[in-house]
Amino acid sequence: MKRELQIFSNPEALAEQVSVLLMGWIEKSSNNKFHLAISGGSTPNLLFSALATSYSGSTLWQKTHIWWVDERMVAPNDPESNFGVAKKLLLSKIAIPETNIHRILGEQVPYQEAENYSRQIREQVPMKDVWPRFDLIFLGIGDDGHTASIFPNQMELLQSDRICEIATHPVTHQQRVTLTGRAIDNADKICFLVTGANKAERMSEIWSKGEKGKKLPAGWIHPTEGQSIWFADEKATTYIR
Repeated sequence: MKRELQIFSNPEALAEQVSVLLMGWIEKSSNNKFHLAISGGSTPNLLFSALATSYSGSTLWQKTHIWWVDERMVAPNDPESNFGVAKKLLLSKIAIPETNIHRILGEQVPYQEAENYSRQIREQVPMKDVWPRFDLIFLGIGDDGHTASIFPNQMELLQSDRICEIATHPVTHQQRVTLTGRAIDNADKICFLVTGANKAERMSEIWSKGEKGKKLPAGWIHPTEGQSIWFADEKATTYIR
């Protein structure tokens, strides 16, 4: 599946354009529910702020169901909670029903929550070929090439037969619940948001399609049938232009 790369002058311009595209995709969707899975990180945070600024009163949020790609196993009010940040920057400022927000319960026992979240996804997200068919998944890249909470030392999560798995951060050993690679790949559309000079080397490795890129989880994400778009700023693409 061909990957598309769009380059922006700075992270703010990227976030603004992606916010416009997102609302257009939701509007054009023929389904009465639009299942969106979001990630944490500095670039998604800019996107959340852009959405809250321009689309707080949009009626399109009524059909949008928000899920999480991954979550740290912490309480929702913890500063490290992906849900907590999204709530502060976006969810508390838009007209979205509470029933449309599907958070990973970071305060629960990890393996139980991985099973619980997998079950919720199976029950509410349309399925295709035994995997959920999210309308759109937003992803990022870590400095080590990880995406979602699939780290280079846990590449087996890319091929797991489960929708959600428990991941462990290789340095802090913090546990997380994450979507697996095959669950991500089955989405209709996957969008990577990548900004900053610290991502330039990883981006080069992935886009050169060389051996180094094959060792990075982010380099293995390819939609089974859907569309893959990478939104990046100039600093993140320094070595691939």
